[in-house]
Amino acid sequence: MIEFHDFTFQYDSQAEPTLKNINLSINQGEKILIMGPSGSGKSTLGKCLNGIIPQNEQGSFTGDLTINGKVFSESSIYDLSLDVGTVLQDTDSQFVGLTVAEDIAFSLENEMVEQAEMRAAVNYWSEKTNLSAQLEKRPQDLSGGQKQRVTMAGVLIDETPILLFDEPLANLDPQTGYEAIQMIDQLYQLQKFTTIIIEHRLEEVLAAPIDRVILMNEGAIIADMTPTKLLQSDLLAEYGIREPLYISALKRAGISLLDFSDLTQVDQLVSPEISAALAKSRGAFKPIPEKEQPLLTLSNLSFGFGNELVIKDIDLTLYEGEMVSLVGHNGAGKSTLSNLITGFYPLQTGDLLWKNQSIANESIKERADKIGYVLQNSNQMLSKNMIFEEVALGLENRGVDPAVIQEKVFETLKVCGLYEFRNWPISALSHGQKRRVAIAAILVLEPELLILDEPTAGQDYYHYNEMMLFLRKLNQRGITILMITHDMHLMLEHTRRTLVLKEGKIIADEAPATVLSTADLVASASLRETSLYRLAKNNHLTDATGFVSAFIQHEEAPYGGL
Repeated sequence: MIEFHDFTFQYDSQAEPTLKNINLSINQGEKILIMGPSGSGKSTLGKCLNGIIPQNEQGSFTGDLTINGKVFSESSIYDLSLDVGTVLQDTDSQFVGLTVAEDIAFSLENEMVEQAEMRAAVNYWSEKTNLSAQLEKRPQDLSGGQKQRVTMAGVLIDETPILLFDEPLANLDPQTGYEAIQMIDQLYQLQKFTTIIIEHRLEEVLAAPIDRVILMNEGAIIADMTPTKLLQSDLLAEYGIREPLYISALKRAGISLLDFSDLTQVDQLVSPEISAALAKSRGAFKPIPEKEQPLLTLSNLSFGFGNELVIKDIDLTLYEGEMVSLVGHNGAGKSTLSNLITGFYPLQTGDLLWKNQSIANESIKERADKIGYVLQNSNQMLSKNMIFEEVALGLENRGVDPAVIQEKVFETLKVCGLYEFRNWPISALSHGQKRRVAIAAILVLEPELLILDEPTAGQDYYHYNEMMLFLRKLNQRGITILMITHDMHLMLEHTRRTLVLKEGKIIADEAPATVLSTADLVASASLRETSLYRLAKNNHLTDATGFVSAFIQHEEAPYGGL
């Protein structure tokens, strides 16, 4: 179906090729995962398949690429759309219809398909994607997982022989992400589309079978092998890809991965030998001393739009020096709660106390002196062209002396690892660096509490570690951090306390390992049991939750703990 032969591609705006001498064959009906660190070229390779390159994003190439018999250089986006259906990471950018039904039917309308045939196709694919009850709703009003299924149905209705998924898990909570991978697999089993998934969250993708994994780095293909062969190799660690947690646990227990024919399904890794090795390797879990000084207290907080309550009777205290994760399903009210704390939404019921003093009547500006808020999309926070100007903006608005501004900005840029870029334009930075600029612009104002919405979203393992090490350092400097996240690894490894929000209510305030080991909490908050817990539980360890806690505490030792 797809054949790359000595294929090299260079964007007109780049000095070096982004894809280098690619040789790759993908056969009809295969299910392929393409992964690699940021900048490895995996997204560019995807754009070559669906015609965005070179039609929309200009560049030059050498070598050959054929897609279902069509020559890459001679085919328009329209030509290739008949063979390759693409589901983008940002589903909202793909919506064109006013209702779900209109959006699914859009391509058939363009082809002037008869109404009866069109309605039959919409009903068929909406049923296959579990959207039959949503057909009259606006796509924008749906949950993250439903939005993705609308996009999938709109692509599937064309019945293209190749389906391309670009980071399908990036914006989904753990359970919805699992359901998305299962949905892709169900559709694959139904039609045997040639399926290509571009994603760096390996453990989550392996929730359904994959034929081959293509590992890329710096524009070249490093490996083309089965998932099990990849897990048995050292390539993931070598190229900065996070390996599944259960694989790390097996390695630490001294179990040879070469003895297994299939390492992709944790529930199949059960034996007396594994049980004994895990129990022996567990180590002790050291209790974490509790924080004592209240910083921010939410008292009987409720908030709604019209007659619908989004936040319901929340009582909560954050303590000085904590690093806390806030989790919950898409639409649980996490962002609304943040907007109440920062003052973007006015209080309707209840009170906010800062060090036991009410701040309910303080303005957004007054609260910003104490509380910093970093949005998930850093670009929405950046308004200047140059890094120094962006970080200095808040101090300038406060009328601070220019000499003091320069001193504070330089000091903050050093803390954030951005000092060497102080005279750079923001446009020249990577996604992770832009995120640090957004954080620096808040930090320079010296807040005592930092709220971050999905701080590691869309980042590969290397940049994930870089960001979290940076946040740990901030925490050790005394800044209290509250992280809104869907990332269970982040929650386990980097926080000591997890708040679980469901339909506007805090339903749990526990240690992360306890949350992810409690079936009712996992189900009600759209989380997923961690593979570490399932490995321990399936192998009958007496305290599976304790095993998870001890393993994670051991893993974070290089960072010096929290």
